[in-house]
Amino acid sequence: QVQLVESGGGLVEPGGSLRLSCAASGTIARFDAMGWYRQAPGKQRELVATITSYGSTNYADSVKGRFTISGDYAKRMVYLQMNSLKLEETAVYYCNIRRTGFPAYEYWGQGTQVTVSS
Repeated sequence: QVQLVESGGGLVEPGGSLRLSCAASGTIARFDAMGWYRQAPGKQRELVATITSYGSTNYADSVKGRFTISGDYAKRMVYLQMNSLKLEETAVYYCNIRRTGFPAYEYWGQGTQVTVSS
């Protein structure tokens, strides 16, 4: 059983910063990628950023230059540094880990609320 636990969400003013953390626990085969997704009220869950086990990163166009994803695989942690936050980025942010090869798996965290408000 794999568990992903997010932390670091909260209330921040527009233009502010937050750092999200995700801790993975449990016994799993080597993962392909970890990432962050978000879901705003009334909207579908969307990709924010991913990082592969080799350190390659991918970002949604809307966050490029403002968000940075990083990982500490020895500690089984992934982080999301979010700068210059915008009102429309209020959402629940979810951590994800996946492997596409055998044995394939995908797990989600419970989510952490990020509220951008003045």
